[in-house]
Amino acid sequence: MNTFKLALAASAALLVPMAAHAAKTDLVMGMALEPPHLDPTAGAAAAIDEVVYANVFEGLTRIGSGGEVIPGLAESWTVSDDGKTYTFKLRSGAKFHDGSDLDAGDVKFSLDRARAEDSTNAQKPLFAAIDSVEVVDPTTVKVMLKNPQGSFLYNMGWGDAVIVAPESADANKESPVGTGPFKFDNWAKGSSITIVKNPDYWGEPVMLDKAEFRIIPDAAAAIPALLSGDVHAFANMPAGDALPQIQSDPRFTVVIGATEGETILSTNNKQPPFDNLKVRQAIAHTLDRQPIIDAASSGNGVPIGSHFSPANEAYVDLTGTYPHDIEKAKALMKEAGLEGGIKATLKLPPPAYARDGGQVIASQLKEIGIELEIIPVEWAQWLEQVFKGKDYDLTIVSHTEPNDIGIYARKDYYFQYDNPEFDKVIAELDVTSDQAARNDLFKKAQKILADDAVNGFLFELPKTGVWDAKLQGLWENSPIQANDLTKVKWTD
Repeated sequence: MNTFKLALAASAALLVPMAAHAAKTDLVMGMALEPPHLDPTAGAAAAIDEVVYANVFEGLTRIGSGGEVIPGLAESWTVSDDGKTYTFKLRSGAKFHDGSDLDAGDVKFSLDRARAEDSTNAQKPLFAAIDSVEVVDPTTVKVMLKNPQGSFLYNMGWGDAVIVAPESADANKESPVGTGPFKFDNWAKGSSITIVKNPDYWGEPVMLDKAEFRIIPDAAAAIPALLSGDVHAFANMPAGDALPQIQSDPRFTVVIGATEGETILSTNNKQPPFDNLKVRQAIAHTLDRQPIIDAASSGNGVPIGSHFSPANEAYVDLTGTYPHDIEKAKALMKEAGLEGGIKATLKLPPPAYARDGGQVIASQLKEIGIELEIIPVEWAQWLEQVFKGKDYDLTIVSHTEPNDIGIYARKDYYFQYDNPEFDKVIAELDVTSDQAARNDLFKKAQKILADDAVNGFLFELPKTGVWDAKLQGLWENSPIQANDLTKVKWTD
């Protein structure tokens, strides 16, 4: 953390009144990670949605700042008595940024494309319940499900479910064309992504004329960028131990909010010896969460014991399932026939929560004879080697997708976890609409994952928002991986 102190000291001379903002309609937001591309329907990286969700692309529904489902490109909908047919009425006057009209054919194209056999959508299972999509008329589309699905409207609000046009879909990775209140303007690779106000937006116009997402991968560089006024806001500020001084500066608003980011020691459940429950239980007993949280999130993370957000009403505190107990962990390693110790790899992607937390975890696991070779990887490598290739022993990542406990039922998912009992709970959850019944199923699912020690469940990633005190409208929490700028404005 000395880098933060040095950066703060180096920035002392920069503590001058912030530069005037041109007409107070421009925004520069700092981001630690550059997205691999800009198509939310073809990638798992959270950084994609952090730029384009609700800004450039829109879905039939959208997720609001409180996690609620609200109308998007569909102004209204009706649901059949059997819960299997959704009829959506589309917004009149909605257009894509290339000037073409949005119609029901675009919705059918987008949903059929997302669920197709050759789909590259990172969340393809979101669309598995869809049986068929029918164009009723240009502004009406009917979606028939194979079975009732309580989460269907919520699923349609994910970034992976945004509506795209067949004419521009293939080029969206580099030149995204959506229907949102902002249009893509420029991408200076390695530096910034700029979006500008869409003058032809169907809905309420945004108050910003331009927004630049400035890529600042070096955490130490984030502090002088903020203090000098070069950057106006960080939705997730890597402030480190400089945070208290920033909090005391009246020029800035600092909000520690909640996310959907379950930060976990992801484990390859089919890679020996991690396919042995006793080894995973030994790891669970060894992990001491608070030192990890202190290093990885400046002490602001909330401990978790399963893959579920503490902000959700169905959350169960399972952090006591495997209490920190080194002697018990050593005994389990002995029962597994590994009292002599093992060697394994720990692949760490770029975020500080992974790199800093990984050092602490490696030190902790060494106490029970698990020697970890730390391998830093860039996001592209992580996605290729770990997420797609399953070529790893252990890794650390925050899963920021909302309510994503169902990923553990996916047979090709990189955890490589397989439990028919868990699969049965998720299958029942998929066809259950009653919220109380869904909450009970969520609780059962959490308990199974905790007992199986599928992964090392660490903490819920905090959202450390820091921005100019004259800015309003930025989200305090992150119920979905997004930097929604639709209500952002400067005040006098």
